[in-house]
Amino acid sequence: MDADDASPMKGIVLKVLSVVVFVCMSTCIKAAGDDIPTGQITFYRSAFAMVPILGFLACRGALRDAFRTTDITGHLVRGFVGILAMSCGFYGLVHLPLPEAIAIGYAMPLLAVAFAAIFLGEIVRLYRWSAVFVGLAGVFIITWPRLTLFNEGGFGSAEAMGAVAVLLSAALGATAMVLVRKLVQKERTHTIVLYFSLSAAVFSLATLPFGWSELSWQAFVLLTIAGFCGGVGQILLTESYRHADMSTIAPFEYTSIVLGIVSDVPTATMLAGTAIVVGAGIFIIYREHRLGLERKGARKHVTPQG
Repeated sequence: MDADDASPMKGIVLKVLSVVVFVCMSTCIKAAGDDIPTGQITFYRSAFAMVPILGFLACRGALRDAFRTTDITGHLVRGFVGILAMSCGFYGLVHLPLPEAIAIGYAMPLLAVAFAAIFLGEIVRLYRWSAVFVGLAGVFIITWPRLTLFNEGGFGSAEAMGAVAVLLSAALGATAMVLVRKLVQKERTHTIVLYFSLSAAVFSLATLPFGWSELSWQAFVLLTIAGFCGGVGQILLTESYRHADMSTIAPFEYTSIVLGIVSDVPTATMLAGTAIVVGAGIFIIYREHRLGLERKGARKHVTPQG
């Protein structure tokens, strides 16, 4: 982020707007119905997201540069993992109340900390490891009532599978974040965003031979709006990081749970688990911010050699 572009309040506003748009996307997908194949949902989400993304890049004169890449394999791998995460998340979304699907999804940044330590060799000390385990305990509290339904038949088992799907989506999403961290070292942000939507649309289209539903016009409109919202949300999210540090705007991700609660009444267990997960997430963000300040201070006090 350039100093000239720094505007924390603008970054926060863009982040909150992105959260609102992503919740609208999830609401549209849930309203479209639970009998639509996940691959079909994912295709609409990815394909129609291209419309605002391409329009945005064209307006900025960055469309031609966005297609230039030096690591097409990296983009394809990131796209494949991302599409699996998205598919699992959408499956869980249509089988769980919206607040629970959102809250379980908060496991993703916690797992990303662990995966960065394991696969990228990033140093994670005791405080952040403790926050990760506490946060995952909160996720376990949220999911346990659903997981116990594995012992029951009927609709309960569908909810249990939904909870497992969202957990798997969080793990795959954290893996995708690790892949993105590798890509940003050599690729532009808009290139990563563009190739993800493009590869996700192609990969999800491959599920067509396995049977797609004939959509009603209402479902078609809802899925189209969901895709458009996905693209707009991605643009807003990317732009928010242009104006403020990640540690400043990251806590506002948790405003999504407030919006989710509006549509479904949460249980006491879900609220308790969510409070633990959110608290752990904010603590990790705080630690990242403090460590960043310490590293910056250390660089300022280094005696020049020469």
